[in-house]
Amino acid sequence: MAIVTELGTMTLDLDGKHAPISTANFLRYVDGKRFDGVSFYRAMHLKWGDQPNGLIQAGVRSDPKRVLPAIAHEPTNVTGVLHKAGAISLARLAPGTATGDFSILLSDIEGLDADPKATDPEAQAGYAAFGHIVEGMEVVRRIWDQPIDDAAGEGVMKGQMLAKPVKILAVRRVALPPPPAQP
Repeated sequence: MAIVTELGTMTLDLDGKHAPISTANFLRYVDGKRFDGVSFYRAMHLKWGDQPNGLIQAGVRSDPKRVLPAIAHEPTNVTGVLHKAGAISLARLAPGTATGDFSILLSDIEGLDADPKATDPEAQAGYAAFGHIVEGMEVVRRIWDQPIDDAAGEGVMKGQMLAKPVKILAVRRVALPPPPAQP
């Protein structure tokens, strides 16, 4: 999968074997060209840990001309696809509400993984990761480094919105690059 933005291209490997519902959902948006022209609009900068620490977020933002019905939630404790640096994950309000918004992580964020032992239902469910970047982490970083509008956003996203969203020109299925040669 290639996400072509005005700041460069990133290539992803989606894990349809372990996260089939989330992957199929993303591909519905790709094949319908519903991501073409949307933007990366959020850059969450976590202040702790090794930097860069956080994620970028893009998607259809509930646009009625683009959004498709929500899908069933695929927790990471079921799929085994974890929120490591370079992971792609579906954004959601509550489990079972994910549609056409997604995040790409710049760092490992274990707090997004499902924790069935947690007392908080949100932490129990976690978020649904379904693939990872294979080329173009420098583009992810370039987007994350864009200026933030400290006054924009609501709730937990206040102060995390890009001052000038980064446009996605196209998202298409592409052949993945070959794995690096083993010595």
